[in-house]
Amino acid sequence: MKITLLGTGSPLPSATCAGPSTLVQADNQHILVDAGRSVVMRLLAAGCPPPFVSAVLLTHLHSDHISDLNDVITTRWIASPAATPLPIYGPIGTKKMVDGLLAMLSQDEGYRLAHHTDLRAAGGMKLEVHEIEAGHTFAIGGVSISVHETDHRPVAPTIGFRIEHGGTVAALAGDTIPCEGLYGMCKDADFYVQTVIREDQVRSLAPLVPTGERFLDIIDYHSTVQQAAQTATKCGVKTLVLTHFVPAIQPGGEAEWHAMAAEFFSGEIIIGPDLTFVEK
Repeated sequence: MKITLLGTGSPLPSATCAGPSTLVQADNQHILVDAGRSVVMRLLAAGCPPPFVSAVLLTHLHSDHISDLNDVITTRWIASPAATPLPIYGPIGTKKMVDGLLAMLSQDEGYRLAHHTDLRAAGGMKLEVHEIEAGHTFAIGGVSISVHETDHRPVAPTIGFRIEHGGTVAALAGDTIPCEGLYGMCKDADFYVQTVIREDQVRSLAPLVPTGERFLDIIDYHSTVQQAAQTATKCGVKTLVLTHFVPAIQPGGEAEWHAMAAEFFSGEIIIGPDLTFVEK
């Protein structure tokens, strides 16, 4: 299993960090978890062009996690030699969101169908939308996936995914604070991928920006670096992978983030830029 951090950014635009998205590859399956800003560019850089994407899993419907799903859908369709349906799995509300995307893309789809005989013969874009809840299980090829409740309230429902293949387990949490659903998902995982914030830096920056009060609101529904490390220890995780850095890590600042996590977790800690990967 190989896990690549396609985008380590957040809603805050960054010149170096794409939006939240992670690629999990196992059993010749290429599973995209969330589809943030610039995800198609990062897929290509990771050696996985959009036609290779086997399925998309969505942890929740916040804009930074879905903003380039339309690009994944369109690029996969027009770049594929055959019209293979794209499975999309997400929480309740995903179908409504995808219906809206398809409405937005309808004129472009019509232009391409009018221009390309082979696309027209295949019948247009094909998606399979599955709304899922905690407790559901499914498979993509030989990869087993279970769905777990997370806590990103007032955003609800939100979910995380426990992905297993060949004895390797990856827990991908999305945005959440520590909760029982997260603990169950992460138990004895080889890899635990968690979006994190630096509460100290958020509090320092808030008075300096015109939306400071709004910025402070993010503290109560994201895991801090320390909380992610504590979760990893509590659950017996082997490797903690941090992503979705808020604020973005400044050049040379990785060691400070690493030290904060290492205070609470003695296992391997992975902190890096877009396209950082772990493999087992």
